[in-house]
Amino acid sequence: MSVAEKLRTMEALWEDLSRTPEQVPAPEWHGEILEDRAARVEQGHAQFTPWSSARERLLNRPE
Repeated sequence: MSVAEKLRTMEALWEDLSRTPEQVPAPEWHGEILEDRAARVEQGHAQFTPWSSARERLLNRPE
C-alpha cells in the first residue's frame, strides 16, 4: 500500500471508531500526553497546524 492508501484506510477506520468512542478504551499514557500538551499550550510553547493542512502535506509527500 502506498502512504496515501494507508492514510485513507486509517481515516476510514478512525471514522468508524469515532462513531462509538465510548467503546474505544484509551490507555493511561494518552491522558498524560494530553496533560503535557495542555501545559505547553498554557506556557505558549505549542504551535498548531490545522488538520486539513497537515493531511494535505501527508498525502502529497513523496514515498
